[in-house]
This record gives sequence, structure tokens and C-alpha cells, in this order.
Amino acid sequence: MFIDIRPDTLNLDETGIAAVITSRTRAIVPVHYGGVACEMDAITAIAESYGLLVIEDAAQGIMASYKGRPLGTIGHLGTLSFHETKNIISGKGGALLINDPALAERAEIIREKGTDRSQFFRGRVDKYTWLDIGSSYLPGEIIAAFLWAQLEEADAISARRSALWRHYDTAFGPLARGGRLRLPVIPEGCEHNAHLYYLLLCDLADRTAFITAMKAAGIHCVFHYVPLHTAPYGRRVGRVHGALPVTSDLADRLVRLPLWLGLEEHQAWVIDTLMHTIGRD
Repeated sequence: MFIDIRPDTLNLDETGIAAVITSRTRAIVPVHYGGVACEMDAITAIAESYGLLVIEDAAQGIMASYKGRPLGTIGHLGTLSFHETKNIISGKGGALLINDPALAERAEIIREKGTDRSQFFRGRVDKYTWLDIGSSYLPGEIIAAFLWAQLEEADAISARRSALWRHYDTAFGPLARGGRLRLPVIPEGCEHNAHLYYLLLCDLADRTAFITAMKAAGIHCVFHYVPLHTAPYGRRVGRVHGALPVTSDLADRLVRLPLWLGLEEHQAWVIDTLMHTIGRD
């Protein structure tokens, strides 16, 4: 069941969760959009009152936190991504964080291609066999070594990304105060990881014209996800609660700016071009 998002952080609106819980509900899956935490205190309280699991989608959330707790470590399970578009990368791959010990054994079996092979090597069983679903998820040594090097530099990577993020945020403050666009909102208690920097423009036509103008200047700006409930598969198998007006509105207005290590020498050009594009009329 999809519910609407908050207009400030673009994360799921925790005030709408209870209304969609049914006898078939098993888990709440909050997505920490852009590395900015969902309101996890409220979400975990709802989950506890209904006996549900919380599975954090922290794919964009490594090195970010909520009230001092790293994203992905608050729910029963958390997921991280090391895809090439993320802050810490290995090209492909990710991690499952198991915060509830009761879930660890089955997770290990699934990781071991559906077998109890790890228990066999520990001497807990005299042979191993297939017990559950599973697949081959483990990275090779080269990918693991690349990821380890990234993790060793995680603090430095985060510092550089945060500096780029702050530079954008400071530069575009006048446009936001003039009502030309809206900047990202970071709630108190949330330490984000500068995964991305987005702007909210006035409407779809405004965003389309902006992306076209920036592209003509040689700067690649893109919008983000098509809402899942409007995608072909989402329409076929998903369910929604209401019309999701905030989701539909902001999906048409959001545009992402370039943000990657090495942007430092180009960022002034991006900012100047954007200021000229937004302010020219």
C-alpha cells in the first residue's frame, strides 16, 4: 500500500500510516529520501502498537543519521546500496543490516543460497542442505576490496559532498526567499549525507524549460523517480491510499543538480548558469 509523502522532506507521511494498516499488513518500509531520515520515532511507535516489522530503505542513507542513530540501524532490518550512483560505492551491490537477532538465522540461510552451509561449517549440523529460498549475493574479492577502500575514506567523502551541498544551499537562498523555487528541508535531529541536491520549481512546464536550458548550456540536470503507483507494474499490483496529491505535485516539480566528487572546480559555473536561467525572466 502506497501512502502520500510529506511536503517538507519528501519522505512518507507518518501521519497516514495507521489509516492503511489491515490484517494483511506485515511491515512498514520507510524510504530515507536523499539521505534525510523519515520520522522514525513515530514510525517505530506505530509498528510496535500493531506488531509490525520496520524495514528501512536506507539505500541513499549511508553516513546519515536520525537523532544520533545511523540510518538503517533503527528498524528491524535496514538496507544500504553501494551502486555507482551512491555516496559509497562498489559499482553494484549493497548490504542488509539485521538489527533484530531473531531474523539473523533466516537471513544467513537466504544469503547461503537457501542452505544451512554456515551452520555446517560451525559444526552445528552434520551436513548442510536446502531449507529456504536464496540466491548468490556475495561480492567478489575485487569488488569487496574496492568497497573497503571507499569505506576507509567515508568521512572524507562525506565532508566533500557536504561542502558542495552547502555551497548550493547558500547560493540559492535568494531565489528561494524570492519565491522562485524551494530548497531541501532538513528537520532538526536529522544529519543528512549530502546524497543529492534538488530544487522544487513552480510546475512541470517550469521544470521542463529549466532542464532544457541547462542542457543547452552543457549541464545535465534530471528529475527523479516516476511515482511507483503510476508506473505500469505499480498500477497492476500496487494499491494506493487516496490520490497521493503531494507525491503527484512534487514529482512534476523536482529537479536534481549535479553533485559528485570533483564537481568543486565546476560548481561555480553550474550556479552561475542556474542563476541566469531562473532569473532571466
